Amino acid sequence: MALTPFSSRLIADVGVSMGDEGKGRLIPEVIAEITEQTGHHDSVGIVMKVNGGANSGHTAGGLKLNLLPAGVVDGSVRWLAIGSGVVADPRKALWELKPLEARGYKLWERLVFDERTMVSDLSHRLLDLAWEDYRQNVLKGEPRGSTGRGITPAYLDEVGQMQIFYGDIEDTSDNLAKLFRERLERAVCVIRHVCQVSPEAWSGFFDTLTNAEQRANQESVDAGIFPASEFDFTQFRGEGDYGLNVDRVIEVYIDALKQLKNNIADVRELVIQNQQAGKYLVGEFGQSYWLDKRAGFSPNVTASHTFTPELFLSAGIPAQPVHTIGCCKAYDTKVGTHIFLTKMDDEAPLTIALKKLEFGVSTGRQRMVGWFDAVEKGDCLRFGGYQDLVINKLDALTQPDGGTLKVCVAYQDPQGKRIYGVPREDAIRRNLTPVYEELEGWTKDISSVRSFKDLPTAAQRYVAFCTKATLDVAGRGGSHPPLNVRYVGVGPDPSQIIKDIPATADLLKLA
Repeated sequence: MALTPFSSRLIADVGVSMGDEGKGRLIPEVIAEITEQTGHHDSVGIVMKVNGGANSGHTAGGLKLNLLPAGVVDGSVRWLAIGSGVVADPRKALWELKPLEARGYKLWERLVFDERTMVSDLSHRLLDLAWEDYRQNVLKGEPRGSTGRGITPAYLDEVGQMQIFYGDIEDTSDNLAKLFRERLERAVCVIRHVCQVSPEAWSGFFDTLTNAEQRANQESVDAGIFPASEFDFTQFRGEGDYGLNVDRVIEVYIDALKQLKNNIADVRELVIQNQQAGKYLVGEFGQSYWLDKRAGFSPNVTASHTFTPELFLSAGIPAQPVHTIGCCKAYDTKVGTHIFLTKMDDEAPLTIALKKLEFGVSTGRQRMVGWFDAVEKGDCLRFGGYQDLVINKLDALTQPDGGTLKVCVAYQDPQGKRIYGVPREDAIRRNLTPVYEELEGWTKDISSVRSFKDLPTAAQRYVAFCTKATLDVAGRGGSHPPLNVRYVGVGPDPSQIIKDIPATADLLKLA
C-alpha cells in the first residue's frame, strides 16, 4: 500500500506512551517521505524542537541528541528551530553544536532560537539535585529519577514570572547580569533553607555535574573541540558551606549567549514565512502524552506540555489543521517510579533480552520493560488524537522459541469490573490488574525485512492486533476513530523500517 499523504504541512511527532518511543528516528523518515511525495528536496523548511530541554534524548541517523532537533541529520532542512516552549541551557547547546559542526554537519547557519526561548542555567541544575536530595533525606521518600538537567526548576521560573529569555542578550550586560545574579542567589537560599541540603551534599553537587558532563562529552575533549575544564563545574563552587562563585557563573553564561547571539530570532515570523512559501514544518516533541504535566501522573510527569497543542504555542502561530504522528514501541518501557501495570517478569528470558536494549539516551538509566498497553495508546488516541501510528522495535520481540506475547486490552478492578480507559486517579489505578490477550510469537530475525508481507504471519498479526486493541479502547464500544499505521520499525538504523503497511480495514480483518 502506498503511504497516505500527510493531511497538513504542519506535522507533530509525538509519543503516545511513557516516552522513549523512537520519535527522533522518525524525523529523517518523515523528511524523506515528504521529499519523495513532493519531488522537491527542500520541501521541509523547518524542524522545530517544541518542548522540554536537554532531558529528552533522541537518536537519529546514529546521532544521540539532547537539545538540538533531530533534523540536524538532513542538510536539506533550511531551519532547525528551538521554540519558545523549550528551556535551553546555552552551554549545552554549544556542547552539541560544535562537535556536530566538526563532523561536517552545517548548523551555525541553520540553527535558530526563538527570542522567547527560556534560558536554563546552573541554578536550575543545582535545584534539580537539591529537590532529589530533599525527597530522599527530608521526606524519606523515593527519588523522582530526575535527569539532573534542571528542566522542572527552569519551568518553575517561567510560571513564577522570573524568566530569562534568549532575546535578553540584547539588553545591557549590567541588566542581564542582574537577572542572573538574582536567580542564582535565590536558588542558593531555596537549596539551603527549603531543601535543607547539607553543606557536604551541596559541595558534592558540583562533583556530580562534573562527572556527568565529563563522561558525556569525553569524545569532544579527546577531539580537541573543548578543553576538559569546560565541563568542570567545581569552578563555580565558592567559599564557605554554601558558596557559589556567582560572578563566574554569570560570566560563563553570558559568554555562551553571546556566542549564539546571531542564532536568536523571531521564530513566529520564520514559521509564517515558511508556511507562505508552501514548506512543511515538523514539530519534534520530547517525552510523551502520559508525561504531560496535565495529562500525566505526578511525580513522574515532565514540566512541559508534550502533545500536539503545544506546537502552536511554542511556534507562536494560530491553531490550525495539523497532522499528528503518534509513536510507540511494540512493547512498553518506563523509568522512574511509575505505576507499571504491564511490567514483565524480571526473570523472563524476553525481559532480560529487552533490558539489554533499554537505556535512556539522556541519563543512561535502565528502563523497566512491559507488555504493549493498548489502554494507554487508545486513551491517548481518544483524548489526544493522532492520525498515524508508528510501532518501533518490533524486531526486539523475536524469541528463540517463538513463545507467546501479551497485549493489554483492558484493566480489571478488585471487584472484577473491566475498565477500558486510564483512570485519572492513582488511588484507583494502582489497584488495577491488566487484562491480557495472548498471541503467538515468532522465531525469525525480522531486522532485514522491508515489506509487511515478508514478516512472519505471527508478527503481522501482532501488529494488526495491537492496532485493533488500540482502536477498541479509543472507540469504547462505538465507532473507531480514523487511524493509519504509517511505519513499523524493525531496528535502530534509518533503513530498518517497513512502510507498506496494509490499510487499517485490512489490519482489522487480520487481527
